[in-house]
Amino acid sequence: MIDRATVDKIINAAQIVDVVSEFVTLRKSGVNYKGLCPFHDDRNPSFMVSPAKNICHCFVCGKGGTPAGFLMEHEQITYPEALRWLARKYNIEIVEKELTDEERQQQNERESMFIVNEWAKDWFHGVLKNDPDGLAIGKQYFRSRGIRDDIIEKFQLGYSPQRRDALYTAATAKGYQKEFLVKTGLCIEHERGLYDRYAGRAIFPWLNVSGKVVAFGGRVLDSRTKGVAQKYVNSPDSDIYHKERELYGIYQAKRAIVKEDRVFMVEGYTDVIAMHQAGIENVVANSGTALSVYQIKMLRRFTNNITLLYDGDEAGIHAAMRGTDMLLQEGMNVKVLLLPDGDDPDSFARKHSTEQLKQYIDENQQDFIEFKTRLTVEGVSDPVKRSEAITAIVKSISVIPDPILRDTYLSTLAARLGLKEPTLIRTMNNFVREEKERPTPGSSPREESAGPTVADSPQQSTQPTLPSGGAGGGPAVETLLMREVVRHGEEVIYADVEMDDGTTASFNVAQYIAFDLGQDGLTFADPLYNQMLAEAVEHSGDVGFKAETFFTSHPDIAVSQTAARLAVDRHQLGGRFVLQPREGSLRQRVVHLVMDLRMTIVSQRLKEIQAAMRQATGDMERIMQLMAEYKDTQQLRDLLARRLGSDVMK
Repeated sequence: MIDRATVDKIINAAQIVDVVSEFVTLRKSGVNYKGLCPFHDDRNPSFMVSPAKNICHCFVCGKGGTPAGFLMEHEQITYPEALRWLARKYNIEIVEKELTDEERQQQNERESMFIVNEWAKDWFHGVLKNDPDGLAIGKQYFRSRGIRDDIIEKFQLGYSPQRRDALYTAATAKGYQKEFLVKTGLCIEHERGLYDRYAGRAIFPWLNVSGKVVAFGGRVLDSRTKGVAQKYVNSPDSDIYHKERELYGIYQAKRAIVKEDRVFMVEGYTDVIAMHQAGIENVVANSGTALSVYQIKMLRRFTNNITLLYDGDEAGIHAAMRGTDMLLQEGMNVKVLLLPDGDDPDSFARKHSTEQLKQYIDENQQDFIEFKTRLTVEGVSDPVKRSEAITAIVKSISVIPDPILRDTYLSTLAARLGLKEPTLIRTMNNFVREEKERPTPGSSPREESAGPTVADSPQQSTQPTLPSGGAGGGPAVETLLMREVVRHGEEVIYADVEMDDGTTASFNVAQYIAFDLGQDGLTFADPLYNQMLAEAVEHSGDVGFKAETFFTSHPDIAVSQTAARLAVDRHQLGGRFVLQPREGSLRQRVVHLVMDLRMTIVSQRLKEIQAAMRQATGDMERIMQLMAEYKDTQQLRDLLARRLGSDVMK
């Protein structure tokens, strides 16, 4: 772990113009710089870089941040990896936190395994390019599959000689230990000795998202596949490789996935390679393993949109159906494309030009719910089977976290099948209720962030209490409040306020907002805003705490990008739109915005009560309760309106 002093030294040394210029051509624009955004298909320069604030920001897609944040997004690396990149650039020596002997041994073993795998990748690749058998057998195999030399280089493909100890002999001659050759799975230890796992096979290295070699896949060549039980042999699980956590091709695809905001999922190595050769690079494979939550979460770092691209036979249909509920549950937008019978992505890509392939995908990929409906319901006359199929589709819809998207899918399904929407809604609600009631093993109650614990607010208000548990207000008001937290979170707006217990307290912007909302259990609708507000309160007592610096340099890329967006006005970076000047003192702005947020929540609650009264027809006891709550809430709205200086709309 990098120690705090070294982290601070790296952050202080890193200059945003230096870092961005490594990847983007910038030109001067006033006191700032601008260029084409590297995160989307930008034709007019919308990516602005501010040397004064040491941040960058795209006014179209919203991505950017500090030097470390930019690198994390552009290179799809972790915060520590971004710090190491910057340390190398600025010649800063990394000082690691002192590790225990056990931690040091584990770290050394992992590093040794990575080093052995890196050497093996280069050795396999060298055999393919330079060894007579590699050229005659391995290279000929790849050429027979239509794979170009530049793609062989891109994926560092290789060949393992047929001699059973060729790699082991070469590795030990170079000083690599038998222990790590076995631990990585490159060699297999047997009672009769030790031999190479991949002898006589074409080699496909697996690179993780950071570009480190974690595993290999070895394929028996075509002349030997007949009667062979294992056409492919893959590395076993190890300290550096767990097959359910990796995706083949992710390192080569990550930038294209971000740029296209979509990932194509195929089944095998050659499918990935053929798609790249055809000009479509945002593609990965899970190589026959069941899709896991780990893999989905990795993909969500790059995009929320996935297209499952499989051949159209029974196995392809099964692969398309497998794991889709997990994708939906993780918030992925799923499309499916089954290729014509007899074709897989490899063969189909080799038969068509890039333009034809892209056009076919655009015209034929289907939303997963539409795909599942056509496959399992339409044309089915048996009422029992039809009912079961519809129920299965509704269950898939029920796992989608976005309620609006769920409702949209249900409406579409009802219209397509001629069913009554309320029936589908009741079925879906039953599934949602069952899922909520199902206990999660090992789970613990979620800890809510709270503001400062004091007797009363700085306003010493006597207002009625807001409805409890209310999350969510107007997104625009929330954003304006968070802008004040990022820009002025540490600035005191109430000094020496006398509390009920006789003590005095001071409140900065972050503490006041957290306290005022916390009085009634209110939170932001955006979980990220809640996290940022809680962190601002937590660090308010830190010496030298400055909210803008803290958040724009945050190791969580979502936080740093959000902070960069909130910290920069368009007119500051030469954008086309200029924010209106902020009026009033900082305290006036913050207090007014907090009341605006309360007003939004109260107005929403009034609408919810009205809707509940319409549904409670005939239940007079429930109606009377709702009417009393409506009256109290209406009084609160009127009070807030008077304090905001506006009239209540009747």
